[in-house]
Amino acid sequence: MASSYKIVGAILGVAILAGGGAYAALGFNRTLNAPPPQTYPVVNKEGQQVGIYQIPDDTEIPNLPNGELVLYGKRLLNETARLLPEHVGDKLNCNSCHLGEGKINYSAPFINTINDYPTFKPRAGKVIDIVQRINGCFQRSMNGKPLAPESREMQAMIAYMDWLRNGVPKGNRVQVVNAGPIDMSLVPDPVRGEQIYARECATCHGVNGEGMKDQAGNFIFPPLWGDESFNIGAGMARTYKAAAFVKYSMPMSVNQNHPLGQGGVLNDQDAVDVAEFFTHQPRPDFAKKAGDWPNQPKPKDARY
Repeated sequence: MASSYKIVGAILGVAILAGGGAYAALGFNRTLNAPPPQTYPVVNKEGQQVGIYQIPDDTEIPNLPNGELVLYGKRLLNETARLLPEHVGDKLNCNSCHLGEGKINYSAPFINTINDYPTFKPRAGKVIDIVQRINGCFQRSMNGKPLAPESREMQAMIAYMDWLRNGVPKGNRVQVVNAGPIDMSLVPDPVRGEQIYARECATCHGVNGEGMKDQAGNFIFPPLWGDESFNIGAGMARTYKAAAFVKYSMPMSVNQNHPLGQGGVLNDQDAVDVAEFFTHQPRPDFAKKAGDWPNQPKPKDARY
């Protein structure tokens, strides 16, 4: 029996080597190396570069003093609807909008989040802290209920975001952006937007905006309207906010070489048109909408 295994193993080894040689002979480069880590400049308040930022290595998280909490925060952001059903009223996860675990430029990254808060928010009409910002997402984008500030879940999410800033001190910022610019002077055409949606978006997000689920009922791609989507109080329910995300972050993929990766497929008018179409489809209401922008002019794309 042992000799049979050796013979089979030898045959397989020769086949693999022969296949590899043929592959090389055809001119293919079979490198399995990942691309080099992305780096970004770090600037101070005066805009002067003071360092270089690199996304920290996930494999080092277990070695941190709070590694278990950071990993839990990472899971919560990826599996929010499944792990926190009492706080998520729709079926979205935090990373439905914060792509790549909050690590991708132009796709609502978490890299500067800890350093950006507390900050004044026109919609709230006051300075808010990171806990209030996260809970705002739970009540709007997740159409759900806020977490207790002292809860392990809240502290875990904050711990993950703090880990992701990779030691960049308060007062400095990594030169990444939440979303790229969009021409807000463009007039949206929802009829044209529906055509673009059918051509570019429906394959993943569904003909009726219902999203795509796996066999276990978990969303692979989030719903863009209906009862299982974000409510009208979410930033993504605003035309130009959504258009900026669509232009720079869609279609989504595992690499970033256009057109297979994030963004670069639609121009400004395309993005505005398709955003006008899907943001104005039926979706849940937001009970506290009357309190928004209490002392600031409402943006022109506000839904209420």
